[in-house]
Amino acid sequence: MEPIGKSMKNVTNRPDFKKRLSSLKEEVLANPDIQAFISANSSQIDDAVIERSLNKLYEYTQQSIECRECPSLGQCKNLLQGYHPELVLQGKTIDLQYDQCPTKVISDQRKKHESLIKSLYIPKDVLAAQFQDIEFDDHSRVKVFGLIKEFMEAAGQKKRQKGIYLHGAFGVGKTYIMGAIANELAHKNIPSMLVYLPEFMRELKNSIQDSTLDEKMDAVKKVEVLMLDDIGAESMSSWTRDEILGVLLQYRMTENLPTFFTSNFDLKELEHHLSYTQRGEEEKVKAARIIERMKYLSTPVKLEGVNRRQ
Repeated sequence: MEPIGKSMKNVTNRPDFKKRLSSLKEEVLANPDIQAFISANSSQIDDAVIERSLNKLYEYTQQSIECRECPSLGQCKNLLQGYHPELVLQGKTIDLQYDQCPTKVISDQRKKHESLIKSLYIPKDVLAAQFQDIEFDDHSRVKVFGLIKEFMEAAGQKKRQKGIYLHGAFGVGKTYIMGAIANELAHKNIPSMLVYLPEFMRELKNSIQDSTLDEKMDAVKKVEVLMLDDIGAESMSSWTRDEILGVLLQYRMTENLPTFFTSNFDLKELEHHLSYTQRGEEEKVKAARIIERMKYLSTPVKLEGVNRRQ
């Protein structure tokens, strides 16, 4: 039996093999990225290094670089989906190292961004809200934008800053502004939660039966930035006011956790709403305690404007 070394030598000495090797070399050396790499490392790369590295160089030419040949991450043609090769010099050979491609970086950033914004019962269009889509075209809106800007600057510096109690008529864009705040916070890697309060209160009542009340309360009260949407629209009972809303606000006040609110009521009207339970009981002192916590946590401002839902 002929030794394998001799057999390989016979193969490599064949004219057709040399022709294919020469053709392969021409192909890889025609690649502009490879040309640039060889030029940048010309003092260390000679023909011998190129010959030894032909397989890796050919592998490089067959893959998408900087996502130039991949329409999307899901259609990535590379050996490692979402990663593209980079030429590196390893001693006397050229090798490849795989790094995240631009599309994967963007995709990962988007996933991280989405993970930073939690929501309960909030429409998807609100969660996609951006400040550039909002018209700050009157005095009240300019004031709101100023408060938001102050809050964002303080948040970026890890300074305590009050949230905003945003009140106004139906459809003026209160919830949409909250969505934009949540997105801006996500850009700063600050987690937030946007909660439609009436539906959340209903869920908490049902959670008593399956023993998940404490778990759900903890998730909401401990989030770094909380936004309670449409406070005052819920059916108020002593339990929801004192054991849910009161406990939630007390914790966030003690821990100095920023809290935002939206409502159709101003604080005086909300206090009146909180004073009367479903049974018609009047409990002004307990309602006043809730309002005082809200004043500590947020700056009240009225949002003017037309009903933009129409």
